[in-house]
Amino acid sequence: MEARKEKAEAARRGDALRQILPIVGLIAIFLLFNLLTDWGMVKNLSIVFSSVYPLFIASVGVFFIMTMGGLDFSQGSILGLSSIVIAALSSKSIPLAIVCGVLTGALVGALNGFFHVKRKIPSFIVTICTMFFLRGVIKFLTTNSPVNASAALVMMDTLPLKVGVTLAVVLLGFVAFRFTKFGPQIRAIGAGERAAWFAGVSTDRVKFFVYVLAGAITGLAALISLVKVGSVTSSGGNQFETQILIALVLGGMPISGGSQARFRNVVIGCLLFSILNAGLTMLGLATQTMQLIEGAVFLAFVAVFADRNAASVVK
Repeated sequence: MEARKEKAEAARRGDALRQILPIVGLIAIFLLFNLLTDWGMVKNLSIVFSSVYPLFIASVGVFFIMTMGGLDFSQGSILGLSSIVIAALSSKSIPLAIVCGVLTGALVGALNGFFHVKRKIPSFIVTICTMFFLRGVIKFLTTNSPVNASAALVMMDTLPLKVGVTLAVVLLGFVAFRFTKFGPQIRAIGAGERAAWFAGVSTDRVKFFVYVLAGAITGLAALISLVKVGSVTSSGGNQFETQILIALVLGGMPISGGSQARFRNVVIGCLLFSILNAGLTMLGLATQTMQLIEGAVFLAFVAVFADRNAASVVK
């Protein structure tokens, strides 16, 4: 009996550590890089967060997928393909281009959801296949030259637009996760899909909807990414899915999802990733060195937040 109490107390201490570590890490890394750059990060906050907006937006959708215990490696390819659609149509009608870009992301999400939900193929296998297929499509569409956006679309690259769209997506995602039945449903699926089904959750319908939603959100992130760069090349969206995964894990997101998922994982993780990436850049480190350091930090956080008892829950 005493041993059981000690084990429960140790588990509670571990959970408390996992909850507070991302916040401590965010503050510590922010202070460290400011000291190393003579408070350069504070002086250049607009530059530090210039590329965080698409990451913030797309991470909301992937957060929902990971909460269900799934993974999505196709986000970078969705971003690249949606960007091509928006850029190609922007000279005709910007509203039409935006709608078609979001629909493109939603259609790819529906494809992922169909094979995962209806054909019962694990999510990481489905989305890896989608990633490689779409990467080939992107390279084919950009073989001769980059796909350029219209001047009117590029002129939309304003801070109010980027901040406004990002805040809208994050706030809507937070409200849906925290104050509607959607949040408890996806957490229940992540904790145990069969138990959620017996509890009355329409698991297949919810999972399919989440993949469509995540794709549509990334289609919107493509707009924010495109107005900054102005064109799409064969490398459009490359490694974006890796950045999202790293950001969420740095924010304390459990790999297997479930009841331990918290929406603050998105906010803290995206801020931490952006500060880490910007700080290493300000120090003038080579790309290889930056990747080495970021990989080491990522592995350390995975070691802390991976729930080994729920590893089989990853779908």
